[in-house]
Amino acid sequence: MSSTLLLSIVLAYFLLLLGIAWYTGRGTSGHAFFTGDRKSLWWVVAFGMIGTSLSGVTFISVPGWVKSNHWSYLQVVVGYVIGYWVVAGVLLPLYYRMQLTSIYGYLRHRFGMHSYRTGASFFLLSRTLGATIRIYLVLNVLQLAVVQELGIPFWVTTAIILLMIVLYTFQGGVKTIVWTDTLQTLFMLAALVGAVVYIVQQPGLADWTTQLGTSGMTTVWNFDWRSDGFFLKQVLSGAFITIAMTGLDQEMMQKNLSVRNVGDAQKNMRVFSVILLGVNMLFLLLGTLLYLYADHLALTLPAKSDDLFPMMALEVFPPWLGLLFIIGLISALFPSADGALTALTASTCIDLIGLGERGWDEARQTRVRKTVHLSIAVVFFGCVMYFHWLQSGTVLKTLLDIAGYTYGPLLGLYAYGLLMKEHPQERWVPVVCVLAPVLTFVIKTWSPELLFGYQMGFETLIVNGLLTFVGLRVISRSAQAA
Repeated sequence: MSSTLLLSIVLAYFLLLLGIAWYTGRGTSGHAFFTGDRKSLWWVVAFGMIGTSLSGVTFISVPGWVKSNHWSYLQVVVGYVIGYWVVAGVLLPLYYRMQLTSIYGYLRHRFGMHSYRTGASFFLLSRTLGATIRIYLVLNVLQLAVVQELGIPFWVTTAIILLMIVLYTFQGGVKTIVWTDTLQTLFMLAALVGAVVYIVQQPGLADWTTQLGTSGMTTVWNFDWRSDGFFLKQVLSGAFITIAMTGLDQEMMQKNLSVRNVGDAQKNMRVFSVILLGVNMLFLLLGTLLYLYADHLALTLPAKSDDLFPMMALEVFPPWLGLLFIIGLISALFPSADGALTALTASTCIDLIGLGERGWDEARQTRVRKTVHLSIAVVFFGCVMYFHWLQSGTVLKTLLDIAGYTYGPLLGLYAYGLLMKEHPQERWVPVVCVLAPVLTFVIKTWSPELLFGYQMGFETLIVNGLLTFVGLRVISRSAQAA
């Protein structure tokens, strides 16, 4: 397949996004950049959130993960669904009642400025790392599949893609990404369904349903309590990951808060959770089918499981499906970056700079916002290049491991604010939020020796949040004693 043709498709896709950005961004004010004027349609947000939640990590990593972990990821996904319903029932009403633009305004109202800026800072760290890992994963595949033959180095590819994303998010903000994410979700799902339909129609897989059952790769539930894949840990971890990475994440909540009222926002979240369960099951099915088809063709499997789907799509599948894969891959890339870039701009401007409280005129606020937007894009570039240099392993596990450490303090802060009445001593809140991840890392490292063979997995997030909660309780007691 011609690299020039593939590159032309990437550019055409970008021009389409740029056209949508121009149309949706006309007359957008500074406030509308962050809120979308609260006029987004709930069903459009729900569909577009599929692309944002799945991203390139699910698109590439989940199918490859099936060989070693079977369908055990579905345990985590069941937890995701539970978590989305908790977010819809508890956090969305809170955010709408307080009329928040940045969700970390709750911490300011409940505790004070130290907690507010600590929470926002952990979000900035979490989303920057999470988004750039996702971007790196997809860019790496694009580089190998499309750009490398043209002699373009990886850093140039990264810079061009990030420039594209900056251009179509620069003006419209949330109003733009609600619609571009919807388009990108559509293409991503088309690539997924196209691959599944093609494989099951191949002669060697006429009895694919029987082969699924005998492959041993469709096992879902793990009942070994010592294992890091124990079902109860996975379900609980999935629920808390969703609460933290969606309910306490400005990027995900920014889109939900652009819906006109809390009832529609809750409807969006609940419908989305059910669709997400089905889509993840399709990705797991695709992973099993890819391995069965590769075995039927006697193919040599790639050293990294993340490379399985790209290899099959570009070397084995027919050209039309390879093109659809590339379009789906691009569609997995842009939602990972555009929403993160907009949300990080919003949080930096509102939470750290205090843009709306400085009395600046609209022109100056716009200049500051655009400067922040460009600065974050530069940070994204640096992080992507670092991950390229690092060449980490399975990206899905890496992403969830990072989330366990960076979202834990946010989980603890919000849980304490909602469940307790006391106010912690503000000056000690940042200390507690830094110590909790450090202690969590120590506990996880030594858990097999200390806990009779028990291995901590994705429940790192729960432990981290609990330690933060306990730490806040301790400094609250000190305040009472004083």
